[in-house]
Amino acid sequence: MAEIRTDVVIIGAGTAGLSAAIYTQRAGKQAIVLEGESYGGQIINTLDVENYPGIKHISGFDFATGLYEQAQDLGAKIEMESALQIIDNGKEKIVKTKENDYIAGAVILATGVKRRELGIENEKELTGKGVSYCATCDGAFYRKKDVAVNGGGNTALEDAEFLTRFCNKVYLIHRRDQFRADVAEVKKITDKPNIELVLNSTIDELQTGEDGKLNGVETVDKVTGEKRVLPVSGLFVAIGQVPSNQAFGDVVALDDAGYIKAGEDTKTSAPGIFAAGDCRTKQVRQLATAASDGAVAALAACAYIEE
Repeated sequence: MAEIRTDVVIIGAGTAGLSAAIYTQRAGKQAIVLEGESYGGQIINTLDVENYPGIKHISGFDFATGLYEQAQDLGAKIEMESALQIIDNGKEKIVKTKENDYIAGAVILATGVKRRELGIENEKELTGKGVSYCATCDGAFYRKKDVAVNGGGNTALEDAEFLTRFCNKVYLIHRRDQFRADVAEVKKITDKPNIELVLNSTIDELQTGEDGKLNGVETVDKVTGEKRVLPVSGLFVAIGQVPSNQAFGDVVALDDAGYIKAGEDTKTSAPGIFAAGDCRTKQVRQLATAASDGAVAALAACAYIEE
C-alpha cells in the first residue's frame, strides 16, 4: 500500500466533488478525487437538465462529463477508489482505500446520496428483475409494457414522464394526495394519457411470476384501506434519498438521518474536513447548490491549508 501526498483529498466525483476539484486547482493546490463507482453522481442518469443557470438544456451525462474533463484539464487527479476511512491527525488527514493511503492537509466530503429502498419483502431479490431505481438506465427494457413509478418528488415525476415515451402505461404511486415536485414537473405529466395516478397509496407487496420476475404490485389506499393489484412488469422506486456517510461518522458529526452537520461555510465538526453537496445538512439539494458547495468547500480547504 503506497502513501500518496497531496493538498486536498475530495471524496466523491459528483457535481460537488468535481466543482471542488476545479476550484482547488484554480487556487493553486493539488486535488485528488476518490470515487468508488462512476463520476457524475446521480445527475448522470438525468435525461434532460433544464434548471442549471446559463444552460437551457443538457443531458446529465454531458453535464457530468464536462465537469470531469474540466477538472482533469486543470490537473486534478481522479482515482477510481473507494474511501474506507479517514484518520484525523490534526494538520494531516489520512484517507484510506484498499489500494493506498492518501495524506493531505484538508479533506472535502462530497459523498452525495443514494436512492432510498422500499424496505419490503422480495425487493432485493427482484432488483434487476423488475425493480429498478433508475428509469433512464433501465426504462428501455420495458418498451410497450406497463410499469409503475413510486414517489412524489421531482425525480419520480421526471421518471414517469420519461417512461411514457415508450411504455404502454405508467402508474404513478404516491402516498399523499398532492405531489412534492415542482409545479413545472407536475404540469408535464398532467396531460399524459398513459399516466394513471394512484394517490394516497403505498406499496405493500411485490408479486412475481413463474419466471421469478416482477409481474404485479399490490397497493393499499391509506384512506379507505382498499387493496389493489397493478399488473406491471417494472417498478421504478423514487421515494427519496439516503446519505452515504456511515464510514466517516467517527470523525465528523452526523445528524439523525446520517447527513454531515455542516453549514453554508461547509465546515464540519472536524477542523480541516469540509462537506459539500447533498451529503450535508441543508434545505435545498439542487445541481446549482451542489456546484456552489464545491466552490465554497474548495476555497475554505485551501485557506485552511495556508493558515
